[in-house]
Amino acid sequence: MKSHIHHPLILLVAITGITLFSTPSISSDTHQSISSITVKSAKENSLPQLWDVKINGKYGYIDRTGKLVVKPQFDYASSFYEGLAQVQVGEKWGYIDHTGKLVIKPQFDDGDRFLNGFAKVEVGKKWGIIDSNGKFVVKPQFDNLEYFVNGFALVAIGKKWGFVDNKGKLAIKPQFDSAWSFFENLAAVQIGKKWGFVDNRGKLVIQPQFDTAWSFSKGLAVVQVGKKWGFINPKGQLVIKPQFDAAWSFHEDLAAVQIGGKWGYIDRTGKLVIKPQFDMTWLFENGLAQVIVGGKSGYIDRTGKLAIAPQFDKIGYFSEGLADVQIGGKWGYIDRTGKLVIKPQFDSAYSFSNGLAEVQVGEASGYIDRTGKYIWQPTQ
Repeated sequence: MKSHIHHPLILLVAITGITLFSTPSISSDTHQSISSITVKSAKENSLPQLWDVKINGKYGYIDRTGKLVVKPQFDYASSFYEGLAQVQVGEKWGYIDHTGKLVIKPQFDDGDRFLNGFAKVEVGKKWGIIDSNGKFVVKPQFDNLEYFVNGFALVAIGKKWGFVDNKGKLAIKPQFDSAWSFFENLAAVQIGKKWGFVDNRGKLVIQPQFDTAWSFSKGLAVVQVGKKWGFINPKGQLVIKPQFDAAWSFHEDLAAVQIGGKWGYIDRTGKLVIKPQFDMTWLFENGLAQVIVGGKSGYIDRTGKLAIAPQFDKIGYFSEGLADVQIGGKWGYIDRTGKLVIKPQFDSAYSFSNGLAEVQVGEASGYIDRTGKYIWQPTQ
């Protein structure tokens, strides 16, 4: 299922072009800004690009020109990742290659796309992990699990979380009430009502003492102490004292913080470099950040100057020089100057990838090029 990227939680996913996977036992409106991060491999870039289409209730694939290259035959089909696409046949899920051949037969009750050579799948209400040959590297035995990030995957048995390594060995037994993936050799974990950090052997290196904690990003992690937010270093020392009503992680060396209902930005020393003045802000991406002022969305540059005035009902992130925007219930696209280059006319619109973007008109989905011309007319 595709979705618009309008939340800080998934910004880094938008930047790197990959999928956000669910996070354990914490709602999606939290301030975590780092998830499973990867980039496309050279192998993936060398493969033909295909787009999924739906015709008379069945899914197939087209190429860049709109030519149907894999006939509609699946009950559901996803995008290709690392050379494989997840498809549903009846009640079971499997994976195909770019020719449409089923290389991993439909046998799973649920699953997800491949990331760094692995995919998580469900069999009989238990989750495991397979490699690109369909072989289990982690047998279905967990009530929940995440993808491998930096060599470890979060796993849950009942309501407790632990970690397996990429050989399928239980590296840290499930014992935490919640946890984030490993970043910079540390993972935030919750014990009781407090958060601390463990190393990859499961040793507590920063004792549980924070009311909330997020993953490390370039040597700093967001933590909550009481009702205020600040930042610690890998030794657990508060290097930017808790003083903000809310805070996002650092990206492009700036972090969004909230003071008295308004949002601004600090640098890595904790200095306010863009004063709190926005109703909402997001992370910077290629020098621009989304902001909301008076219910309208726009973009600022790194100095805090409005680069594109708040005038849209909703906005997405720039991809291949264009961003999806909503005006009066319809979606179109702007360039980085804020100029409407594809007028609002779609009921939904998504980011460009390799020159095409998926759009929806009613219940039907199609693909347009960067001029707004249909490469594939909406079908369903």
